[in-house]
Amino acid sequence: MFTNKYRYIIIILLGMYSYLNTLFSEVYHYYGIHAPWYADMLVMIMITFLVWEGNRLIQKKLEHSLKQQGQIRFLFVFFFTGLLIAAVTTLALSYCTGLWLRLPPAELRIGLKLAFTYGTRINLFLHILNGIFVFIDQYKRKQLEAEELKRINAQAQLQAIKNQVNPHFLFNNLNVLSGMVMKDNPDANKFIEEFAKVYRYILNSQDKELIELQTELEFIKPYIFLLEKRFPDSISIQLNIDKKYFQYFIVPAALQMLVENAIKHNVLSKARPLQIMVNINAAEHLVVSNTLQPKTQIENSTQVGLNNITKRYELTTGQNTTIVKDELSFSVSLPLIQPPS
Repeated sequence: MFTNKYRYIIIILLGMYSYLNTLFSEVYHYYGIHAPWYADMLVMIMITFLVWEGNRLIQKKLEHSLKQQGQIRFLFVFFFTGLLIAAVTTLALSYCTGLWLRLPPAELRIGLKLAFTYGTRINLFLHILNGIFVFIDQYKRKQLEAEELKRINAQAQLQAIKNQVNPHFLFNNLNVLSGMVMKDNPDANKFIEEFAKVYRYILNSQDKELIELQTELEFIKPYIFLLEKRFPDSISIQLNIDKKYFQYFIVPAALQMLVENAIKHNVLSKARPLQIMVNINAAEHLVVSNTLQPKTQIENSTQVGLNNITKRYELTTGQNTTIVKDELSFSVSLPLIQPPS
């Protein structure tokens, strides 16, 4: 509110309106203040200006330093800081004006008290209006985020359904299975079981916004089994997760998408196995990193992708994912959502 482009017009109108109120209430006659009317009106306009502009100047600094403290805490600190500015600037302006008008000491004291009362009250009034604007804006943003989340979830659900019958995915895995059966390999039944677990998880989790990390890890293990059979001796996936994080939450199928993204963009061979590591960093983020050995040509992707994961995290939890790429590795950090206490 304090950055409104029409603020100077509002300040003048608010100051004049306040002066007319004091005139109607015969404040100056009651307290025996004999100052010119234009001086009284100008002082009220200037007090309004100083309080408004003082709050505007400190707002961005406070937002930067208190943005992690929560909206309510910020509004309280903002109000009391503005109150201090209002008190100091109001008293300074009124005192200087009283000296300029050569008011008697008694009138000057009364004038300082009235100005102080007006300055602190106008600060309260402006902060109440600002709080209303803040919460209305927050409500509108939440509505927009809810609509966006519905759209993203609908897109993710559609993608999950496509993945269930993805001919490319089925073809690759059934080829592996066919080879096992032809060789009379006892791993065939194991492969079929793990294959079923992957699809069962996709079916069960497609309607959820968040899922426990333990459940996600239980899903990723059969998925890793399928990949190791598909790329024998060409991929290594290491899971290093402390059990104390198992009850935390992440976006469903995020791990699978990130592992698949690494496979899609990198060369896999027995000579250069792709190394994928999954662990928890010091900030309690789930980190999926892989060695960087990029393909010269990248196949077209039908996955939701990193942008979709990032957007789903932002809308569902209000937190951001982090992507880091250097000459040797590529990593994505997913915030872990603490379980309700």
